[in-house]
Amino acid sequence: MELLNISVGTQSISPFYWAIESGSLVTAQAMIRDLLTIRADRENYYFGYDELFTRHPDVIRRLCADAANLLLPLLDGLVWRSRLAVAGQRRVNYYVKHLMQDGEGAMNKAMDWLAHNKDPKIICHPVVVMFADVFWGQLANRYFLLGRLYFLFTLIVFVIGQSILIHLHTHIEDETEEEYIGILVCRAIVYLGSMTTFIVKQTKSILSDCKTGSVTKLGGVLPVPNYLFSYQEFGSLLLMICLVLMLCLEPIIHCLGSGSDKLFDPHCREVKGTKDAYSIFSAIAMLLYWLLLTDLTVFSMRISAFLLVIGRVASEVGLFLGALMYLIVSFSCAISSLNQKLKDFAGMHQGVLTLWEMAMGMYPSSHYDIIAEQPFVMIATDVFVIMTSVFLMNLLIAQLNGAYQIVYEDMVGFARLNRAAIIVTTLEHVPAKRWISFIQAQKFEERLEFNEGDVGLPGGLQVSEPSNANPTAVDAIRRFGGSTSPTMPWPEEGSLDGGDDDKFERLEKLITRASKNMRGSGGSKKGGSSSAGASGSGGDLGGSSLVDSE
Repeated sequence: MELLNISVGTQSISPFYWAIESGSLVTAQAMIRDLLTIRADRENYYFGYDELFTRHPDVIRRLCADAANLLLPLLDGLVWRSRLAVAGQRRVNYYVKHLMQDGEGAMNKAMDWLAHNKDPKIICHPVVVMFADVFWGQLANRYFLLGRLYFLFTLIVFVIGQSILIHLHTHIEDETEEEYIGILVCRAIVYLGSMTTFIVKQTKSILSDCKTGSVTKLGGVLPVPNYLFSYQEFGSLLLMICLVLMLCLEPIIHCLGSGSDKLFDPHCREVKGTKDAYSIFSAIAMLLYWLLLTDLTVFSMRISAFLLVIGRVASEVGLFLGALMYLIVSFSCAISSLNQKLKDFAGMHQGVLTLWEMAMGMYPSSHYDIIAEQPFVMIATDVFVIMTSVFLMNLLIAQLNGAYQIVYEDMVGFARLNRAAIIVTTLEHVPAKRWISFIQAQKFEERLEFNEGDVGLPGGLQVSEPSNANPTAVDAIRRFGGSTSPTMPWPEEGSLDGGDDDKFERLEKLITRASKNMRGSGGSKKGGSSSAGASGSGGDLGGSSLVDSE
């Protein structure tokens, strides 16, 4: 505890936190390794895991903020691997109790802090993966799926009402009153069940951010609540706006008093001027529904990683489109200024459309024969095609390739960061009773075995991994013999058995000493069989051999 708490009078300081504050990160790392080294005498095991998280329950947050490079040694100290393999499997203990629950038994904020740290390497550490997968597999995924099932239901209803029922017949006269009633029911479910839910949720989020001051001013002028920087929340806001506009332009409502022969007929004269606008908002809302459904990819790390890679490299496509539009506008202006009477370049607006079709490969080949009659126009279009199809397109491919190689190394980490954020959000709505039963099922109070019959420390989860996954030949536990009296100090660790290297070194010294002794004893025998003077000389040789052996 001297590394965690020193009392001077009425004041108490933590040498560990003091080392971090003073920038002595090497010292702080040594403290972490010392605290998280498992030691054992003939009666007990000693591990500073409980003391560290009891004294500093926010140690993860502190390291994320001030000493992120110490997270790796901290997490490394929370895992123990056996050096013995049985049937190709190795025992592994992950001491994650204090990462999953706090001192009061509630959910620890370690997952939230690691998610906000946004480090794709740390989030893929085996310890973090272990307790994150336990959270997700045993608790969070069910509540998350239940929350998304209602959204999926409203999407299905929206598709039926907007994309299926209105296209059952080719002619409007063939549509029946029953179909109109079905369309009305589907749209009522969307407006009352989905739109109102979005309105309530968005209002609460805006008021919450404004109340806590979580607002960012874009350009130093426009205040924006921070929750909108999540693409899911921003997409939900846009979807809510589209649904509200659709309700305002709803054809069924505007046709109620039109005197149509069919009940709830959406094709009356009163909506001819607004029907196109309604259909546009309907199409945008449909795309947003499907976009927001992509968060279900969190159930598969591979699909989620692929989706995140698409988002990461989308900026390269944006740069390409920006350069393409610049060339289109500039060449369109140049060609329009030439002395030519081509319909495809009759004005800048028509030239932009024509050049866009050329760039996308949609321009009819027969029209090139007409362009060939105008040499200057032909030259300008040839230069444009070369710059877009040859230069810009190949540059885009190279950019996408380079961006993908950079993102590929960390794409699983980014996918796990996304899942971690969803886990934190989902577990906030888990009932207390269900959380208690979940924690009790982990059995953190039970001691975990190190090897068979060697009952060790509580507070962790034990799994088996393939023996070749993380091979280790050194026992991670420092074992001490001798007295187990609490008043006796720990022996100096430098005098302990340092492992196989020290054993081989001592064996080599022993063999060298034995060889010298054998040479010395051979010289003594020869001296004994000669004269007295020679015998005395042999005695001197034997003495020198003894000195050498020493």
